[in-house]
Amino acid sequence: MCRREIPITGAAFSGGRSPGLDRRYPRVVARRSSGSVGGSEEPFDMLKLETASDAALMVAIARMHEPALAEAYRRHGGAVLALARRVLGSADLAEEVTQEVFVDLWDSPERFDPGRGALRTFLMTKAHGRAVDIVRSESARRQREERTVRETAVSGYDIEHQAWDLAIAEQVKAAVTSLPVEERTAIEMAYFDGHTYREVASILGQPEGTVKSRIRSGLRRLRSALAQHGVETAWTEP
Repeated sequence: MCRREIPITGAAFSGGRSPGLDRRYPRVVARRSSGSVGGSEEPFDMLKLETASDAALMVAIARMHEPALAEAYRRHGGAVLALARRVLGSADLAEEVTQEVFVDLWDSPERFDPGRGALRTFLMTKAHGRAVDIVRSESARRQREERTVRETAVSGYDIEHQAWDLAIAEQVKAAVTSLPVEERTAIEMAYFDGHTYREVASILGQPEGTVKSRIRSGLRRLRSALAQHGVETAWTEP
């Protein structure tokens, strides 16, 4: 999050000028130099900020009186910061939220309606809403990252697993094809078609002992051929 500066730091906290105001808020300068505030800022210079009401401060803030904003921060900034910190659990994020709240107050003072509540309530509500938004955003971001990591891991495993299975399948197919016909037929019927040795013998019209012997011999050939490619087999000889 990019931190924005507002004229409530440094000298402004003690009611002084903020040296960067002209650069940060050009519309403030334009409005001040145009003399639109009754042609003079004297009424606000004469305002006793420490004893002025929040409503009076807001009038002054609306007319770009910097010390009024500093006074509003002095009164309510601590409460806003504390609330943001409780919600966020981070001092840095809480400070950013607090600055955003007072930036918004400076930029859009008309959003505050004294008929709907006190200034502190308004500021606290803004801070709470912004802090909750950040918490939700951070939570959603973490969930997306965790989901991406899981999906990547699973996807990577699946691709590797499938590739390995395909490679083995091709090697097994090649090894089986290279067997003598009698051995290949008996093995295909017993291991790939699911027949028992007795059923294979019955189908082929061969003695069961002969079928078992052919299967045993074929499996040994297969095991030897696949071992050359680093493939271990778990077949049980009859």
